[in-house]
Amino acid sequence: MSNARTARYSRRGLLAAGGALGLGALVTACGSEDSKDKDSDAKGAAKSGPWSFKDDRGKTVSLDHVPTKIVAFTGVAAALYDYGIEVKGVFGPTKTKDGKADVQAGDMDVSKLTVFGNRFDQFNVEQYAAFQPEVLITTTFDAAGSLWYVPLASKDKIAKLAPSVALSVFDRQMPKPLQRMAELAASLGADLKAAKVAEAKKRFEAASERLRKAAKSRPEIKVLAGSASDTIFYVSGSDFSIDLEYFKALGVNLVEPPAKAKEANGGWFENLSWENVDKYPADVIMMDDRASTIQPADITEATWKKLPAVKAGQVISRSPEPILSYDKCTPLVENLAKAIESAKKVA
Repeated sequence: MSNARTARYSRRGLLAAGGALGLGALVTACGSEDSKDKDSDAKGAAKSGPWSFKDDRGKTVSLDHVPTKIVAFTGVAAALYDYGIEVKGVFGPTKTKDGKADVQAGDMDVSKLTVFGNRFDQFNVEQYAAFQPEVLITTTFDAAGSLWYVPLASKDKIAKLAPSVALSVFDRQMPKPLQRMAELAASLGADLKAAKVAEAKKRFEAASERLRKAAKSRPEIKVLAGSASDTIFYVSGSDFSIDLEYFKALGVNLVEPPAKAKEANGGWFENLSWENVDKYPADVIMMDDRASTIQPADITEATWKKLPAVKAGQVISRSPEPILSYDKCTPLVENLAKAIESAKKVA
């Protein structure tokens, strides 16, 4: 998440925090088969010849051919999948405890993926080496360009096996990372003019305009972004998160914890005890949808159940690490617009 310097924070706590999109930066750790079931016109023709891409760290990776043995953070692989790009190896939340696809895996068939690590700080370097990757692609949640979900302890070994590409999701609004992911996909062979891709972008733009209008017409509706763990409720600020920064720019009335309250967490979020979960009045609550967090239906705290927004049924999901394709980000914007449009003023 923010610029790092905070090894003292517990990783479990950080990963549970919904406000911190890229919680790994705080600890300085920072395809599917052939997409037969995808719309064929979303696929780009296989490209040949040299390949190069300048990432958001300012580093250019060049190969003598377009890479096909790609290893990517699960959410990145899911985004590329939506563009018809096959990623064969992944790391990061891919499968839940029951073997089903994690929310960050998107539409990929996880049974067909080679998974080098399913949890934070888990990465099988030996398996990765045997895979003979041509490039590793992930995101970065800090100004330093730390590679998300690449463990600090093994990052040097991993770096020697293949060049890396990092797309920044730090302190910028959602459209920019979406654009950059599209550019990366195009470099790998995706056709950005394909009907499915073009239509997905139009839907995102329409959803954004809908949210802008909803926020303008209902400025009194207060929206809180939260995340739940066993002992802590996290309230996110909009300073660095690509979705919250964008929603705020569109006019959404977001709960903003004061800077001093967020200092201990790099400026990303404030920790609240469950006894103080009602500190910030809210009409709509967006809750972290990641598997590492407790989902609203499973929260048993009495103080949570007494919240006006909870009692009114005005709780929606939020993806603090959104899959960066227009297809996957559109519903996030639409859901918030709908929630604001229909919300009762309860706070």
